[in-house]
Amino acid sequence: MQTVVVGLSGGVDSSVAAYLLKEQGYNVIGLFMRNWNDASVTLEDECPWVEDSKDALLCAEKLGIPFQVIDLSDVYKERIVDYMFAEYEKGRTPNPDVLCNREIKFDIFLKTAMELGADFVATGHYARREEMEIDGQKTYQLLAGKDNNKDQSYFLCQLSQEQLSKALFPIGHLEKSEVRRIAKEQDLVTADKKDSQGLCFIGKVSLPDFLQQQLKPKSGNIIEIDKNHPIYSQAKPEFASKFEELSLEAKGVSYTSDMGKVVGTHDGAHYFTKGQRKGLGVGGKVEPLFVLDTDVQENIIYTGQGSTHPGLLKKALFIQEDEIHWVREDLKIQPNETMEAMVRIRYRQPLQKAILHKAENGLYIEFEKPQSAITEGQFAAWYLDDELIGSGVIN
Repeated sequence: MQTVVVGLSGGVDSSVAAYLLKEQGYNVIGLFMRNWNDASVTLEDECPWVEDSKDALLCAEKLGIPFQVIDLSDVYKERIVDYMFAEYEKGRTPNPDVLCNREIKFDIFLKTAMELGADFVATGHYARREEMEIDGQKTYQLLAGKDNNKDQSYFLCQLSQEQLSKALFPIGHLEKSEVRRIAKEQDLVTADKKDSQGLCFIGKVSLPDFLQQQLKPKSGNIIEIDKNHPIYSQAKPEFASKFEELSLEAKGVSYTSDMGKVVGTHDGAHYFTKGQRKGLGVGGKVEPLFVLDTDVQENIIYTGQGSTHPGLLKKALFIQEDEIHWVREDLKIQPNETMEAMVRIRYRQPLQKAILHKAENGLYIEFEKPQSAITEGQFAAWYLDDELIGSGVIN
């Protein structure tokens, strides 16, 4: 009998995943990961990990499977929290959920499971894994979850073939309503539990409050750039190569403080991200203000009115060579090669038609339609049909 260690989070998805695996004849062990416990950074009583671990235990008891809690808070702080602070300080916007899967669930947690004699680890992600053979070698596909509203393949975009070979996603073929129905039928305590929002270690504390623990407030100006500014209508130069054109598209507009007018102040440019609308505290405008760019060196936020402001839109992005990750190494493109793919630059964004252009120093993604608020530090993931084949950090 094969052994599977399930990451029981105390939510409905992972508890139903454990039930389904047991029904399929696996020897199932439940493990709850405690990922954060630093009261100096967040309010301990507002982090629901204690309640979640109790719910996970109750589900394990109901299913008759062994259960234990493992404390990964030290490695979580080092690999996720410290990384987040460092990225925000540079004016980038990290995606901790993607990192948590790569660095914690399918690395540290996976290794812990293997030490317990497991053959696989399983999670409650809405994604699917399939096997096929290419030239006699087993190849693993990462496919979108069948529930379009819940598909979480994007959060798994940094997984490797080795990690996928040990991963199971038991609910990936189900709709969320079916998962809840199964939980109710099995009388699991999580059946009607709301889905968790955000990361436990932030709890109910707002992101700026969280960041202020490490990144101190510093007053600066909010500058508004008019949508009719000449910078947006400048004629593009003649390009010697496609890569020169893509490089200019990916860089976008470089703003200076003399391009617009001061309309307010903020407490720190590193607390804001491209495309952000809330938290600027500037009223009296015809349309809402959106963040076009941040300059953490000069501590300036550049803004523009309306969601269609030209400063929000770009047709291309760039991923540095060392940040490119192919889930399917066999599909990797070489310098000067191109590939048509569907791409998303954030979770829940509908897939966008694009062409991947491989350069010597990285990868350019050229979209068919301009994209709003392409954000440095976030992940772009590319798909062929419903298979996620690669990803990378936007530069």
